[in-house]
Amino acid sequence: MSMPSLTLEEGRAVALTSVAADYLELTKPRIATLVLVTVAVAAMLAGGEVPSGALLTHTLLGTALVAASASALNQWLERVSDARMVRTADRPLPAGRLASWQVLSFGAVTVTLGVGYLALAVNLLTAFLGFLTWLTYVWIYTPLKSRTPANTAVGAVAGALPVLLGWAAVGAPLEMKACTLFLIVYLWQFPHFMAIAWLYRRDYAAAGLQMLPVVDPTGWRAGAQAVAAALALLPVSLLFVWHTHFALILGWLLLMLGAAQCACAVAFLVRRDETAARRLLRASLVYLPAVLAVLTLGPLVAWNW
Repeated sequence: MSMPSLTLEEGRAVALTSVAADYLELTKPRIATLVLVTVAVAAMLAGGEVPSGALLTHTLLGTALVAASASALNQWLERVSDARMVRTADRPLPAGRLASWQVLSFGAVTVTLGVGYLALAVNLLTAFLGFLTWLTYVWIYTPLKSRTPANTAVGAVAGALPVLLGWAAVGAPLEMKACTLFLIVYLWQFPHFMAIAWLYRRDYAAAGLQMLPVVDPTGWRAGAQAVAAALALLPVSLLFVWHTHFALILGWLLLMLGAAQCACAVAFLVRRDETAARRLLRASLVYLPAVLAVLTLGPLVAWNW
């Protein structure tokens, strides 16, 4: 049985929907969502309360535009290597659904709008930090991926900078607590990225990307970095709640979360197989949202209790 043909209007609607979906894919929505959550949590922790709806909306909108540009230009720079990897070959650019000039134009427009919007609607420091995050991710981290396994350390800086962006948005000084939260997000990325790098090490090798499991196929160095970062998170996370009310309760919660992630990191170092890597990846995906929830909601629950 033949399928009924689409009308001209229906065909155009389908085409527009497809193009819109491709542009949305350029923004890496899951990563963008995590960035926006991090910015919002940092803004709340910096001010000690939920910031005004208008300020938070302006901050998140500007950040979303900058993040969209960073993800799009990352894919533009990696269009050749993406085409060589199974996990990325169907992205809009290597698959040929969007042209190079379209992605480049999208990235240029969104970063200009995003940084400008943050400068006008929030403040200049937030705009500068947004631009610095974009610059680090696109023009430093991305090119380093094909040159050195140290790219993860640089990429983790770009991943943690949104903390300072959210902190600055409410006008709070970038003091010890801001640096501690930055360090929590920075260190968390090592167990997370090492698990991903191990799972996709063959893809990365085929694309010529110098991830640690590609340079060291035994996985020992990747496992060691995951364990070292997971262990470092134990005392670092406690610094944030050390002088707060109910520090003992919050501290125990943070230690339990950190210990669970440490156990998965140690298992990955010992076994260095896909099962252990997937378990570490899942643990990391639970750890950061749970820690942010404890830091944000823990004091409120404790006070009400």
